[in-house]
Amino acid sequence: MRIKILAAKLLAKKIHKDTLKWTSNPVATQQKVFRNLLKAAAKTKFGSDHSFSKIKTFSDFTNFVPVRDYEALKPYVDLVIEGKKDILWKGKPVYFAKTSGTTSGAKYIPLTRESIPFHVQSARNALLSYIHETGNADFVKGKMIFLQGSPVLEEKNGIKLGRLSGIVAHYVPKYLSKNRMPSWETNCIEDWETKVNAIVEETFKENMTLISGIPSWVQMYFEKLEKKGNKKVGEIFKNFSLYVYGGVNFEPYRARFESLIGKKIDSIELFPASEGFFAYQDSQKEKGMLLLLNHGIFYEFIKADEFFTENPKRYTIGEVELGVNYALIISTNAGLWGYNIGDTVQFTSLKPHRVIVSGRIKHFISAFGEHVIGSEVEQALKEALEGTTASVNEFTVAPQINPENGLPYHEWFIEFENPPQDMDAFALKIDAAMRKLNVYYDDLISGKILRTVVITPVKKEGFNNYMKSIGKLGGQNKLPRLSNDRIIADKLVKKL
Repeated sequence: MRIKILAAKLLAKKIHKDTLKWTSNPVATQQKVFRNLLKAAAKTKFGSDHSFSKIKTFSDFTNFVPVRDYEALKPYVDLVIEGKKDILWKGKPVYFAKTSGTTSGAKYIPLTRESIPFHVQSARNALLSYIHETGNADFVKGKMIFLQGSPVLEEKNGIKLGRLSGIVAHYVPKYLSKNRMPSWETNCIEDWETKVNAIVEETFKENMTLISGIPSWVQMYFEKLEKKGNKKVGEIFKNFSLYVYGGVNFEPYRARFESLIGKKIDSIELFPASEGFFAYQDSQKEKGMLLLLNHGIFYEFIKADEFFTENPKRYTIGEVELGVNYALIISTNAGLWGYNIGDTVQFTSLKPHRVIVSGRIKHFISAFGEHVIGSEVEQALKEALEGTTASVNEFTVAPQINPENGLPYHEWFIEFENPPQDMDAFALKIDAAMRKLNVYYDDLISGKILRTVVITPVKKEGFNNYMKSIGKLGGQNKLPRLSNDRIIADKLVKKL
């Protein structure tokens, strides 16, 4: 085991040195990625249709390649699905990562020989960065669990397809295979509740040191462990010291996690998606995640408040500012070009470039012009919980435009693990935090356009039951933090 720890620390030191090289030259690093991408795809159908051979500068690129979402790129993806070569990227993709779509139903995101290694390397490097900074590598001695989708893959015209996490499961390095859990058989269980129960049985007596997964689903796992063992997770897994997560903000879950575990542990945030692995937390001391500028992805940024205007300005890495909410646009070595992934980010540091995920460009509330975003509601809830004994399992927010009585308001649907002693006072604390975070919301409250926050408690398992009712329980599925309509809200009200 000592050899394993020493090897991990030596590799961590090497990766740290390599990272310093490209983070110290962010603009040059991105320019190199930009040139390589255009060169590699020049003879593809997309490259021909968009005059890649004529593109010499970023300005040329923005003239020839518009910003697209999946629906706009779908005609090209459909050709790839049919089995045609050299459409978005040279040759054929190795896989399709299948995700839930919006207007187009299921989305098929290509993964190529060039893009797949970065998904694996990025997760590995996140752990190595932690080891380098903290000196803590003891977790490599124990078992590691990754709550993820089934690795069973389908096939479409010779191209395998499945959930991203299931695809990546095929690329776990050999040196981790003996430590990795759950077993292949358990990982292949499709029904999420059945799968979590099987994972509990399989891991209960193991030396678990690292656990990874979306907070809401790991919380379910912890609750079942606590019920089975009648003690805290930290007592069941005495050497459990590191939690790795991505997809949603951990802060609303942190208090509940610490209660379930019985102690505070370190955590590492990741920013993975089917479209690419964009960032990971490289420091326990600094806010934000390191944006991966040398991983085959060229980044553009559009200010979120300008996104829906005609021809908004597209910024490169050398032009971004701290604290601005940007829509993230990518071009990748998997064949996505000027692609809007739907996430918004804010930079917390420019040396190196670190980001936080602030929300979704389509997930906001602006029924009255307030443009409230995900990071604001998460921060408001965090502030309201401070100094109380209350804890929250899950929540979402929606506008109530036409109430039966009084002024419109923002309705917060919250599933409490421990409810606050005074619900009205708690709602006012959320409202005060929101007014501080969003000046437009403050103006609406001051101008008596809106009344203060209304909290609607959701019964235990209410959100899980909702997700199950729409076929999205488990895996990488996430509940939107907020919506500009009441589609989710009305379904929740019916179940109260």
